[in-house]
Amino acid sequence: MKRMMLLAATLSLAAGPAAAQSLPDLMKQMIAAWNTPTEPFKVIDNVYYVGTNGLASYLITTSQGHILIDTVMPESTAQIEASIGKLGFKVADIKYILNTHAHIDHTGGLAQIKQETGAQMVAGAKDVPLLEGGFYPGREEERHLGFPPVKVDRAVHEGDTVTLGGMTLTAHETPGHSPGCTSWTTTVKDGDATRSLIFFCSATVALNQLVGRPTYPGIVDDYRKTFAWAKTVHPDILLAPHPEMYDMAGKRAKIADGAPNPFVGPGEFNTYLDKLETQFADGLAKQTAALQSGK
Repeated sequence: MKRMMLLAATLSLAAGPAAAQSLPDLMKQMIAAWNTPTEPFKVIDNVYYVGTNGLASYLITTSQGHILIDTVMPESTAQIEASIGKLGFKVADIKYILNTHAHIDHTGGLAQIKQETGAQMVAGAKDVPLLEGGFYPGREEERHLGFPPVKVDRAVHEGDTVTLGGMTLTAHETPGHSPGCTSWTTTVKDGDATRSLIFFCSATVALNQLVGRPTYPGIVDDYRKTFAWAKTVHPDILLAPHPEMYDMAGKRAKIADGAPNPFVGPGEFNTYLDKLETQFADGLAKQTAALQSGK
């Protein structure tokens, strides 16, 4: 996990134009770590982890079919499908595919699984052009960031819901990381208790250009809106597109029958977002300084 976090930090620093030539090599290292297989497991209630060791994908099961949130890199789609089978569920029973944001590491298998299942593809409205074009905004010419385009059946906005088999997920616009970055909230059972859960999109700077020629217009204001919104919500459980964002490995190791579920951590989301807001401010300051110095 430390290696992946180091690579992620390096990749974030590669956002500037001067580092663009080294990006493909950095991506190769990152992808190798991302694609490492891992066994699927039950997170809580009817929510299961079916991603790789480095990238998250979640299956929410119901009596009327299933909901899949995000996929991974294109070449690892088969791992998701195999993991679903290992858990005793069928890929063919997926009725909805939800996306948090339109980046290759979370969209690579969307088109394939949609074609195989006939599931309805749901995503944030402002990410629809990216998903249907298969590109990273502002870097359309960089093929290593491209992914198989997918037709979006339903574009969602703040407060829209997806309901299946008694399970309802609510969409929240949390832009910045991508224009249509969408977080999803729901509730799950934890023994006799009901827990609030968020599938958080992301708020890292990553490859985004914030100043000069920004990745997209209004990106800085979007990040700030997301951080302001985050202060108003207090979920019991944080899940996210990258396992290290919520220490999946550490929590998974603590799962035991009869013990408190380690994924339940009130306050964890807000603490994490505080760190992201600080990182965003640092990233904005560094990019602004570099622009002013002409580097």
